[in-house]
Amino acid sequence: MLKRSFNFYLNSSIHVAFAALALVWVTLIELDLLIDKHLLGFVFCATITGYNFVKYFGVAKFHHRSLASWLRVIQIFSLLAFTAMCYFAFFLEVQTLILTGILGIITFFYAIPIMIPKQYLFDDHKNLRQIGGIKVYVIALVWTFASVFSPVVNNEIPIDTEIVVLGVQRFFFILVLMLPFEIRDLNYDSLKLATIPQKIGIKKTKIFGVLLLLLFVMLDGLKEETKLTTILIALISGVLLFFSNKDQSKYYSPFWVESVPILWLISLLLFG
Repeated sequence: MLKRSFNFYLNSSIHVAFAALALVWVTLIELDLLIDKHLLGFVFCATITGYNFVKYFGVAKFHHRSLASWLRVIQIFSLLAFTAMCYFAFFLEVQTLILTGILGIITFFYAIPIMIPKQYLFDDHKNLRQIGGIKVYVIALVWTFASVFSPVVNNEIPIDTEIVVLGVQRFFFILVLMLPFEIRDLNYDSLKLATIPQKIGIKKTKIFGVLLLLLFVMLDGLKEETKLTTILIALISGVLLFFSNKDQSKYYSPFWVESVPILWLISLLLFG
């Protein structure tokens, strides 16, 4: 029962939703903004809705009657999350909803095949996830805008140099967290996806990740001063990247790697 519950926790995207919530909360703390429960609730529910749509659209499509029981439960849970997301949306600024709508469109086309000129694709009827070389950057960009610029826009704060630096820093951080997933998926991804490990190999991918973490820490100094929590999170991320491999356990990336934003939030709340 515990294992089933834990698997549902991961498969229904609750864990990744907590990670997204944590990153938004980190932004609120770093910019000395009030904790907005409606924004946090919206991001949490939107993450569940978006991730489950991307993960299970290809499996479920519109064949509801033939769905396995576990997938039906996830669909019902996702519908509840979507309903809650709509409720929280009433408390957000219009500009925040516009930004979220744009991110939602990107998420939609990340899962749904789109018509793009054939010269840009290897095969016909690709979605954004299947276009060679851009998957990881699309994900990092969406997470960056959702976790950094959504709180900024919702609080009607002008985007200055500090916000831009924070956005670039967050982009690098999320890219690093994506690399263990990219390494894991070497056993499954088509070579046409042209992922980072496919193009430069596992060893160079890890070196690339370390360089990104160094930039992540250095950019923290441009805001005020480098925090110990930033160094701690960079070290934890680096260790997880170092030990990632093609044959990692099924919980390594979906649980441990995606726990890093949650650990970041906890460390900020405890130590500042």
